Amino acid sequence: MNRNWLEKDFYRLLEVDKDADQAEIKKSYRRLAQKLHPDANPDDDKAADRFKEVSEAYSVLSDPERRKEYDQVRSMGAGPFRRATGGQGPFGGGQQVRIEDLLGGAGGIGDLFGFGGGRRGPQRGSDVSATLDMTFEEAVKGTTASVRIESPDACSRCGGGGAEPGTSFDVCPGCGGTGTVASNQGFFSFTNPCRQCGGSGRTLDSPCLKCRGSGHERSARTIKVRIPPGVKDGNTIRLRGRGSPGTRGGPPGDLLVRVRVATHPLYSRRGNDLLLTLPVSFTEAALGAKVDVPTLNGSVTLKVPAGTSSGRIFRVRKEGVRRERGRPGDLLVTVQVAVPPKLTRDARKMLEEFRNLYETENPRDNL
Repeated sequence: MNRNWLEKDFYRLLEVDKDADQAEIKKSYRRLAQKLHPDANPDDDKAADRFKEVSEAYSVLSDPERRKEYDQVRSMGAGPFRRATGGQGPFGGGQQVRIEDLLGGAGGIGDLFGFGGGRRGPQRGSDVSATLDMTFEEAVKGTTASVRIESPDACSRCGGGGAEPGTSFDVCPGCGGTGTVASNQGFFSFTNPCRQCGGSGRTLDSPCLKCRGSGHERSARTIKVRIPPGVKDGNTIRLRGRGSPGTRGGPPGDLLVRVRVATHPLYSRRGNDLLLTLPVSFTEAALGAKVDVPTLNGSVTLKVPAGTSSGRIFRVRKEGVRRERGRPGDLLVTVQVAVPPKLTRDARKMLEEFRNLYETENPRDNL
């Protein structure tokens, strides 16, 4: 159980009533996600945090089973205590009280702090992390890549069950299949996980020879990962159900792929826009010219007006990052007037003549 569930009101975060149906929850999530998405709020940390909270809330409330579990966690409080004491106060009536009832029972508050000892049911597998290196072009355009991971997987011999093929589980004789053993301590009664079966309620006469009954074996796997266009350096792609297998029939964890994007020799990125510095000659900037500008989709022709100064920025529309949703970014071209490091004698003479003529027509005091 996630401890955050006790602290966060997912219904309030999604701005819906507690009895809202799935259609209302989905509609509200889409509205909030569009409003709070990082692309719509660049450099707004508060919006980014709110977007993460809304996404977390929707991941729980959109799943009927997880929503039911969340509602049960949120409803825990005075109810178990009153039932445990028969409505006569903490120590009224003289009856024995089960300590896990006071603490919420198995899976309740007691489990959060290490108390209680109900039978261990299905457990979700752990998440697995991996890193994927990719080029700048792949990140901008999107791609499908292979990620090799080494993690626990279902045993190839027993299929994850833990029993040797042809055999089965038996009911644990120590707890009778309940997974717990009670012990009385005066007024209180404690229940603890059965040591003989580890709280599962079953035993193996013939554990799998390969995994020794764990149901898991460590193996290397290669997984195909679809990278959407526009992914940024440091983003994480979540592949649900591709992590470590669960225990006792629980669902598998997720695979978290962290993306590392290489730098590009020509382009940098700001949001969905690409930035490019374009060197032009003095004559091109002074007289005007049509120059070829490289883009990730081929070259385009850019008209540089006469009298263009160094540092001027031109916008080439829709040649930036193209996302699956939303408007594509632009290519922002910054002109940089290149000064030749060396001049021939004739070129220097002509340039000096130009300087004398220009400064006569445009005195420095008027500049």
